[in-house]
Amino acid sequence: MKAARWIAAGIALASVGAAAVYAQYRQTEQPDYAVLRADEDFELRDYPALVVAEVSHAGSRERASGASFRRLAAYIFAQDRPAGGEAIAMTSPVLQDETQPGEWRMRFVMPSKYTLATLPPAPEDIALTEVPARRMAAVRFAGNGSARDLALMEARLRDWLATQGLMPAGEAEFAFYDAPMVPGPLRRNEVLIPVAAQ
Repeated sequence: MKAARWIAAGIALASVGAAAVYAQYRQTEQPDYAVLRADEDFELRDYPALVVAEVSHAGSRERASGASFRRLAAYIFAQDRPAGGEAIAMTSPVLQDETQPGEWRMRFVMPSKYTLATLPPAPEDIALTEVPARRMAAVRFAGNGSARDLALMEARLRDWLATQGLMPAGEAEFAFYDAPMVPGPLRRNEVLIPVAAQ
């Protein structure tokens, strides 16, 4: 009887956690994109131009991730702006790519209400820029987004591109949709690869 109560409590706690994750997911703005092709965990998407705040750090991906996230969070939450001001809402996903060996760039997508002209000024080490509209292939997966998982999913996505007759037009990017406190099985991660227009 006691074991049954513990199991029921565990199920209830997991349900509450899942509901909280779903609520966070529904309330966080994400970029609009058009799905051109869907095949299980794979999609071919057209993204509009996106306004982003970006910063780069050297070192391992994990070390660079922590430093870059803190830096960008300080900007959007008005902790480290020349003029202070109102906080900018967090969006998802957080984007990361390796621009050269050992150099990792992180991008926060700005809420759609902002343009480059209306964003608050950023410190010198943070670039505010617009990523042009582009076509991206994506594979979605759960987990903590370890280096091993990312490499495996990138390989799977490249294989899928080949079977679809699609040509990569750039290097892989990684997209992380959830906060670090979200359990791995409930997280949404993606590997994205730009695709040449046909």
